[in-house]
Formats: sequence, structure tokens, C-alpha cells
Amino acid sequence: QVLLVESGGGLVQAGGSLRLSCTSSGRPLSDYVMGWFRQAPGKEREFVSAVSRVDSSSLYADYVKGRFTISRDSTKNTVYLQMSSLKPEDAAVYYCAANRIGLLKGDPTWYDYWGQGTQVTVSS
Repeated sequence: QVLLVESGGGLVQAGGSLRLSCTSSGRPLSDYVMGWFRQAPGKEREFVSAVSRVDSSSLYADYVKGRFTISRDSTKNTVYLQMSSLKPEDAAVYYCAANRIGLLKGDPTWYDYWGQGTQVTVSS
């Protein structure tokens, strides 16, 4: 079992930056493909980014490509999502998730464990 805990959300002005963190108790996050997803009110949960287990290959949704960066620090057992040039449409609850299978996927059904989410609000 993996308990994921996100942090780092908050209120930021459009154009600003935030860094989200995802830590865990239990197994090391380096055992999993790690993903970030988000869900805005009234919308489906959508993929943001994912990072592989082995070589830190990454995958991004088109709408965040060039603005968001995913990374992991195995020494801290933490995965990060650095978000820059934030837009009001980026506002959502952001979730980190862990994928046991090890394939770099954007489909949330591949992910086995989820955090409780952290709120990101972007003011225009």
C-alpha cells in the first residue's frame, strides 16, 4: 500500500508559479511511474504529466507542455510538479498518483494509488 500526500497548492496570480510536491509513506516512489492529474469543478479528471521509474522520461499533456515540469528526488522520496506561467484555466485540485505497472501513461485507469489532492487557484 502506498499513501500519497500532496502539498504546495495555493493561490497565485496568473503568470505566477507554484511547485507541488508528492510524498509517500510505505514503498519508495521510485518503484512507480508517478503521475499528476487535475480536476476542476464540473469537469472530468485530466492528465497533466507523468514520469517514468527508471530514466525519468516524462510525458506531458499538450496544455501544460513548456510550462510545467515533473521531476523526482529519490533521496527525499518526493515527486514534484513545477508549474510556471500559470493561467486561470490551470485552477483545479491537483492529484498525484502511482502506477505499479511501470508504463508511462496518461490514462488515469492505469494508476493504482491516489493522493487526496491539493487545491491550486489562479487569479486573473
